[in-house]
Order: sequence, then structure tokens, then C-alpha cells
Amino acid sequence: MEERVRSRQLVGKVLVSEETGKKFGVVGDIDYIIESGELINIVLVEPTKHTSELNLHEDEKRRVLVPFSAVKSVGDFVIVTEKDIV
Repeated sequence: MEERVRSRQLVGKVLVSEETGKKFGVVGDIDYIIESGELINIVLVEPTKHTSELNLHEDEKRRVLVPFSAVKSVGDFVIVTEKDIV
């Protein structure tokens, strides 16, 4: 049975690379389209040095954005694939 995860359960989890195990930062918020509910980006708080080396997009508040399409799994951590980010 597939377990559902609510977006508010992602906030506060650490974002980790599937390939290297390096940390990106902490999930601070989720960007989504209100009309469709489509998830667009994870907004990071406390980005790590590794994150700054990837030159990721930032929002108007200069918070780092990670495309939600890069998320591979959610558990104790949010696991993302780096090749899908850059």
C-alpha cells in the first residue's frame, strides 16, 4: 500500500542527494500552483555550501529553489537526484 505524505510533513526535513549523500539544506516551504495543486519547487532554508556550488534558482527573497520533479523519495529525509536539479 502506498503511503501518502502531506506537504506540511516535508517542512523541516533535510534534503539529501541520492548520488552523494550530501545535504542541501532544510525544507522551509513548498511552491505549488493553487488551481491544480501541482508541486513546483521545494524552498530551502539553511542551504549548505554544497547547495551554493550548484547555482540553483532563487526566489525573490533569495531562497534556494529545488525542482519538486527531482524528489525521489520521502522518509526521514527528502531524497533528490542531483542530475534532475541542474
